[in-house]
Amino acid sequence: MIVNLDQFIEAERPKWERLDKILNRLANDPWRKLPLEEVREMEHLYQRASADLARLATFSAEPETRAYLENLVARGYAEIHGGAGGRSVAHWRPGKWFSVTLPGVFRKRIRAFWFALALMLGGAVFGGFAVALDPEAKQVLMPFSHLLGDPAERVAKEEAGADYNRLDGSKGTFAGYLMTHNIRVTLLVMALGMTWGAGTLVLLFYNGVILGAVVADYVLAGQTTFLFGWLLPHGMIEIPAILVGGQAGFVLAGALIGRGQNKGLAMRLRAAAPDVVTLCAGAALMLVWAGVVEAFISQYHAPVLPYWIKIAFGVIEGAVLLWYFGFCGRKREGDENQ
Repeated sequence: MIVNLDQFIEAERPKWERLDKILNRLANDPWRKLPLEEVREMEHLYQRASADLARLATFSAEPETRAYLENLVARGYAEIHGGAGGRSVAHWRPGKWFSVTLPGVFRKRIRAFWFALALMLGGAVFGGFAVALDPEAKQVLMPFSHLLGDPAERVAKEEAGADYNRLDGSKGTFAGYLMTHNIRVTLLVMALGMTWGAGTLVLLFYNGVILGAVVADYVLAGQTTFLFGWLLPHGMIEIPAILVGGQAGFVLAGALIGRGQNKGLAMRLRAAAPDVVTLCAGAALMLVWAGVVEAFISQYHAPVLPYWIKIAFGVIEGAVLLWYFGFCGRKREGDENQ
């Protein structure tokens, strides 16, 4: 029985607001795991709010407070008895996914990204030294026929404008081909995480070898400016996208191996699946952009499109990408974790 309704509401409201805050944080980050103490606190607050609602139900006064408590108790019930499934809708809202979830997952799994980057850099150093020590090695290392010729001859041909019209009327088709091809490669890099990461490791190293061989070939031929103007506009996004695919592959491999995780295989895979899907979707989105840029910007060279403009475009893309994955959504994450 409530003796003084105003005193009762004043005494209980801080506890309702605390429960409301916990539920909001879970709704904003559906995959957030509460520490044991906070789980116990939420259960206690939920039971207390349920009891308060039952006591308030006998009063005709305070309809707004009763409605607030009914909503709070319903959300608490769904959270405690319904699990994370009820929160999946919020997790995949496009705006929230792009501005908070994707960069947040990237940062959470940053160690897998550093590992993928180290592998590709290792491959690039190997490929670069191989071509520097034996120029004939590019016949073996480079899988694309248009890269096997003399870089100086190609640059002279491109700058003379001999091939400027080769994509007329087919830029959209070419961009579509680049998108689908690169997305297939990236998904393969991720899927090979099912080989306990061995396939992902090999493919990332091999892509690094090709990249290093191409860079060494053009730099040694004195075509560094052309190389940067050609690669940076699309490569500044395409290469990180492949690394993000490798990051997803290593997250998958980590769930399979299970080192340091006191969970069964099914639970480990279930816990890793949302992050793997998020990283793959992010990489695919990046590759769509890279395909458009490669078809409409990278294929044009000086004097049609000055190299400094292409290089500046690539540098700006890199700065935006660095800010996005490094800082985007941090404030909102911090607010939700308070």
